[in-house]
Amino acid sequence: MILAVTGITGHTGRYFLEELVRGGFDGTLRVLVRASSDTRLLDASGLRVEKVVGNLLNSEDLFRLVDGADRVMHIAGIRVTLPLLAAAERAGFRGHMVLVHTTGIYSRHRMASGEYKDIEAKMQPYLARGMNVTILRPTMIFGDMCDHNIHKFIRMVDVFPVMPQIDGGRAFIQPVNARDLGRAYYQCVMKERLPELDYICSGSRRLSVRELCSLIGIYLGKKTRFVSVPMAVGAAGAWGVKTLSGGRIDYVEKVLRLGEDRSFSHEKATRDFGFEPEIFEIGLRREVEEYLHGKR
Repeated sequence: MILAVTGITGHTGRYFLEELVRGGFDGTLRVLVRASSDTRLLDASGLRVEKVVGNLLNSEDLFRLVDGADRVMHIAGIRVTLPLLAAAERAGFRGHMVLVHTTGIYSRHRMASGEYKDIEAKMQPYLARGMNVTILRPTMIFGDMCDHNIHKFIRMVDVFPVMPQIDGGRAFIQPVNARDLGRAYYQCVMKERLPELDYICSGSRRLSVRELCSLIGIYLGKKTRFVSVPMAVGAAGAWGVKTLSGGRIDYVEKVLRLGEDRSFSHEKATRDFGFEPEIFEIGLRREVEEYLHGKR
């Protein structure tokens, strides 16, 4: 088997690599990497690795990645999906392709979901022509200090004497550990086909943003105090920062989504490929401990 992978050197990609090693993958792992990518984990994996040195934005590099492959695991992001599908169709790919997209597509805010919906609408002709595709939709990803989500909350709870909360922090989230995603990618791509087009990969339970920050405070050994910030004020502040920075600092979408329910069931993923996320508190405590270790 030739398994073609994008995003193998990224945050969840390295946990996918661990699962391939743990599962004794004995095929060829073909990966698209930049010339500047850190491939030490790949080199030390003991797997049969074929490196395609190139760029995700180059259609010929994508073609070289998928040409002759039996399976494709696309971790590098939804914005590369359409050119990857075009490359796969050109190469006559007939295997199982797993695409990592996002639950952001369900946001009620057009600026958060519009681009994702447009991309998936443009996927439809490929699906209509019979391409064997599975879409995985992770919720908020966490697990270590490389994530772009929970580690920010950890730093804020540690540094701020009073923790601001959009609309009192009442909105629900359901963060998923990057380790669980690595395992989900492996479980999914090892299947020849799955009965559903898309699957949500969420954490073990839902909790409010305020409960998350309270747990972080407990694990940090700090008493956490909160102040509620109306959504209108938070969004205006985010827009102001974006404007003053010339668009370089853009937290508008993140602020808007702090006010909506982002908890989703992973029941279908459990049923069809055995997805079982780790208990949330275990992963959160591990990440807080990593943060504290880094401060020493």
